[in-house]
Amino acid sequence: MKFVVSLGSNLGNRHDILQRAIESIRLISTIEAVSSFYETAPVGGPEQPDYINAVLIASANFSPEEFLQKLNEIENEAGRVREVRWGARTLDLDLITADDVEQESEFLTLPHPRAHERAFVLQPWLEIDPAAYIPGKGAVVEFLC
Repeated sequence: MKFVVSLGSNLGNRHDILQRAIESIRLISTIEAVSSFYETAPVGGPEQPDYINAVLIASANFSPEEFLQKLNEIENEAGRVREVRWGARTLDLDLITADDVEQESEFLTLPHPRAHERAFVLQPWLEIDPAAYIPGKGAVVEFLC
């Protein structure tokens, strides 16, 4: 299954944290592409430092739920604390798409319900996949115009 993952960090050594996360994801999957790092202002939530964001495309033999669990474990290893919704974080790994899967459950909604609204996801994704699309929504390029 092919997964699109958004990475973000706005606490600590943001670049190193993202690099370590990429290496951790590489241990559980085949990474097909990784975007450049982008510095972005936070969206929503309390006042907080700017983020470094990136997007990667990976392939793995996991269900979407299993892959999300692996991503959550990587976040926890990086010291992720979930105290304030949309608050500052050492590492944020969002599963954006899993092949063409469209689902909504208590644990996982695919595609990510706000991905099409977030330039910090769309711009790096388009960098590594100019033909990227969000299942049920449309081409990524359409949302950046």
